[in-house]
Amino acid sequence: MKLSTDGLIIREQQTGEDDRLVTLLTRDYGVLRAFVRGAKRIKSKSQSATQLFAYGNFSIYRGKDAYSIDEAQPIEIFFDLRNDIEALSLAQYFCELAGELAPVEDDADEYLKLVLNALHMLSKNKRSHTQLKAIVELRMMSLSGYMPDLVACGDCGELTDSGMFFSPVEGQIFCGECVKDHTCIALPNGTLSAMRHICYAENAKLFNFNLPDESMSFLSDVTEKFLLTQTAKKFKTLDFYKMMKG
Repeated sequence: MKLSTDGLIIREQQTGEDDRLVTLLTRDYGVLRAFVRGAKRIKSKSQSATQLFAYGNFSIYRGKDAYSIDEAQPIEIFFDLRNDIEALSLAQYFCELAGELAPVEDDADEYLKLVLNALHMLSKNKRSHTQLKAIVELRMMSLSGYMPDLVACGDCGELTDSGMFFSPVEGQIFCGECVKDHTCIALPNGTLSAMRHICYAENAKLFNFNLPDESMSFLSDVTEKFLLTQTAKKFKTLDFYKMMKG
């Protein structure tokens, strides 16, 4: 059985002298692992199209026990990411998140769009690393079933935009009157609006918001805490990014 789909290489590892095992985030079939035979040979047509961060169209053969890539046509390689170690490490984090949170062998179009747009903006320096990190963390969590309820106070239904508190454990916001019953993070002005934007905005407007640098850093801390709390996982690429960021 053969599959044809657009996809992004989010992980690669050498399995032999010339072979490679890659993990793809595909538009139509979610996360797949596939072998690339002879990918390390100089004349291999699949070499550039099957390296990390390569986005392309893939012809994939589904065998009895494994997938293998028959043909790969590159669309975007994101070479510029390799010119900045901090950007490179953040891109690896985005790929690890996708590998962990995107569906396996199911439609993943929204995940692919999110990561591709983030990699493009990261490689072209169109948004700060801090903003891109916050967007990818919270939006991907929302796509994968962890969307927080940011509409109103989880207890009394208060709709105010200021003086609210966020619970990473419960994934809800609470007002000043109700927060005493919960363990929460106080949200400065603008942070809640930014979180709502990331969760609810249409794709075309997702990256279109601004905060002062200090507020953006705080937003990134909140989205990270929410992600780590909800998934209860440790991401090695996140640790590496923090080390590179200093």
